Amino acid sequence: MTKYEDYAEKFQMIRFRREDGILEMRLHTNGDSLRMNLAAHAEMEQAFLDIGRDPENQVIIFTGTGAEFTGPAIVPGAGRPVPKLTPEQWMKLGSEAKRFTMNLLSIEVPMIAAVNGPALRHSEMPFMCDIVLAADEAAFQDSAHFRGGMVPSDGVHVIYPMLMGLSRARYFLLTAQLLSAKQALEYGLVNEVLPREKLMPRAWELARQLLKTPEIVRRHTRVILAEYLRRPMNDLLGHGLALEGLGICTTP
Repeated sequence: MTKYEDYAEKFQMIRFRREDGILEMRLHTNGDSLRMNLAAHAEMEQAFLDIGRDPENQVIIFTGTGAEFTGPAIVPGAGRPVPKLTPEQWMKLGSEAKRFTMNLLSIEVPMIAAVNGPALRHSEMPFMCDIVLAADEAAFQDSAHFRGGMVPSDGVHVIYPMLMGLSRARYFLLTAQLLSAKQALEYGLVNEVLPREKLMPRAWELARQLLKTPEIVRRHTRVILAEYLRRPMNDLLGHGLALEGLGICTTP
């Protein structure tokens, strides 16, 4: 088990605050919107493990900072975000990528995603939460994989086909489609779309509403609902990462 004090000041790109058992996890880079990179990836893999092992966390609000949730978008033709790696290097990064996803799905308390702006990198993360709120300015894109010269994996190949349907997901992943908050709501990916100034108050309102339910009910509900994602992820995540790694290790 971990305690809040063990991780509250541990990370450079994640800020925490906790009130009445509600943990707010806020992504950032130097106080502004998160610039996704290998260091941020490693921090989140560890942070998901730490907060999931803290029994004092009762509900988690997962959000970003500034105008974007995660970025930057990969520009077509600008090269892929991960350079060519040796098989040994991918073995380490691929293992971390698997823990990144499974640590998030292993958190046993309800999670509310409050997407404050465009989620352009690792946009699957909010959809592994139980409730997804989006600001009007939010958008969702897988800019880093196929368009960036990599096989779509890291869970996007599981989450998007499962939640939006296979035909829509194939188009989304192959074209790096940018889904607006309104489109995401229409596709059933997002539960509510709100003005940005109302996003966090609504997230906290829902978190306090969830707290009214007995803890054992809250935890077991998260466990049973997350299982719908954990089972296909267990089946397909490793396969996807292996194919992604093959491309990264062999393509110049």
